[in-house]
Parts: sequence; C-alpha cells; structure tokens
Amino acid sequence: MNDFESFGLKGGIWQGVLHRDAQPGRLVLVHMGSRVAEARVTAETEGRWRVAAAIPAERLSDGAQSFLLLEDQEAEGQPPQPGARHLASLTLVAGDVLDGDLHAELSLMRSELELLKKELRRLAAEPA
Repeated sequence: MNDFESFGLKGGIWQGVLHRDAQPGRLVLVHMGSRVAEARVTAETEGRWRVAAAIPAERLSDGAQSFLLLEDQEAEGQPPQPGARHLASLTLVAGDVLDGDLHAELSLMRSELELLKKELRRLAAEPA
C-alpha cells in the first residue's frame, strides 16, 4: 500500500499527504537521477504529514519530465541513498514535440483495437 496521497501540482509546488504514525525521514525530489530539492514536511494531524516539494523551473522543458519523491535517512543536501524508498512519481508533459507523440500513440492504439476487434469477431464466428 502506498502511504503518499498526491494533491497534484499547483504554482510549481507538488503537494500531498503522507499517512503514517511516525515522522518520515528525509524526503528528496529526484529528476533524471539527481537530487533537485528536498521536500518540506509538516505535521497536520495525528498520522498525517503534509509534504510540499518545489519543482525547479530550470528542470522544466519540452517533452515528458518525471520527478520522483524518495525517502531515506541521509543528511540534508546529500544525494539519495541507494536503498531510498520510492513514495511517488510526478510526470509533467509539455511542448509541441509532444503533439506528434500523442498522435502516434493514438494511431497505434487504434490499430491495436482494430486487430482485437477482428480477432474477437473471428472467435465469435467459429462454431462451438
């Protein structure tokens, strides 16, 4: 079970709530394999911790960008440990390049759906 509930991205800040009894370790935002920020964690109510991580503007560009929220016990400012726990992912998609990618993906899905329909019709027409 994932104990992080994402509230999405607003104003460049990815927010959510971590559901657990004990205070979490250090939460790190990772992009393309490198640490880009550390998330702020504040207690809300018993068993709920508010998490807010700022997405650095210089990390945004055309295409798909994936950000990971990891938890470890390392000191602030250090890269994440190899055994860091993956809590959540945030994927941002932008730009003109994406338009062609989406059309190609949609075309592929339509082709696969047509193939599936033909196969189902063939199976339905076969005698039992």
